[in-house]
Amino acid sequence: MARKTPGLNTSSMSDISFLLLAFFLMVSNINSDMGIARKLPPPLPENVDPPEVKERNIFVVMVNKDDRLLFNTEYGRIEDLKDRAKEFLGNPRNQAHMPEKEMRQIDLLGNVEVSKGVISLRNDRGTSYDMYLQVQNELTAAISEMRNELSTARFGKQYADLNDQQRKAVEQAVPMAISEAEPTKIGGN
Repeated sequence: MARKTPGLNTSSMSDISFLLLAFFLMVSNINSDMGIARKLPPPLPENVDPPEVKERNIFVVMVNKDDRLLFNTEYGRIEDLKDRAKEFLGNPRNQAHMPEKEMRQIDLLGNVEVSKGVISLRNDRGTSYDMYLQVQNELTAAISEMRNELSTARFGKQYADLNDQQRKAVEQAVPMAISEAEPTKIGGN
């Protein structure tokens, strides 16, 4: 007589595997960080008025619904934005129509001329997301290049290779001065 082998009851295996899957999904960290990293300034106290910015210290970049760029009332190309932003913020020849500079004492750097320039970015509601990202990338690249130039001149290495104290000093000398207005309707002709 042949013996029957006992069967293994697997009816609850699907329940256990589902519970394990749910557990791992809940405790796993799924990296989906996307977006543009910006450190916002702290809010001003209620009893303090925002500082007034002189017109010469503002570089206005506008993007209309047709993805055309306007730099301080002149049409421009995306390829020129980084260089124009660097020239504006750096004001290498101390021109009167470009941003003012103020001398600041910064640890590890000593006395440094810091630009009071601010880039004001305004987008039309119809601006494409691709153009918005291209503009953001060019503006960020301008500031990154300026930080790299300063860190190479002062510390002999790229900004990314600096230690925390050196990086903070360079950030004080070349701040991320980009102001973004809420999208509005900008003429597109």
